[in-house]
Amino acid sequence: MTDVLQAARKLVDAFAAHDTAAYFGSFAADATFVFHTHERPLRSRADYEQLWYGWERDGFRVLSCSSADQHVQEFGDVAVFSHRVRTVVLLAGAKQALDERETIVFHRAEDGRWLAVHEHLSATP
Repeated sequence: MTDVLQAARKLVDAFAAHDTAAYFGSFAADATFVFHTHERPLRSRADYEQLWYGWERDGFRVLSCSSADQHVQEFGDVAVFSHRVRTVVLLAGAKQALDERETIVFHRAEDGRWLAVHEHLSATP
């Protein structure tokens, strides 16, 4: 469980720092993504990267991100990490605070690293 929490912390910290190389490096190439803010699921890390870089061209930047209410369930080489995530981003020149719930499914790669293979983000009611 500690290894999964470390992998999740690394992913969240990279996101919070707007470190795209480390952030996207936390995901498997075939990872999938479901975001309540996007009209369709993304079927690969490359699809998400393309969307992200489009946001950046429009002025998007992550300013901070914090994780709370963390929970991990391990099932052999698969783990489910869920948490509440509070993020401050810059969009079109204005700061926006987001309060969301997120589930990330991790898989232990052959080299022992835990890589994210699915992310689901939803609005907090």
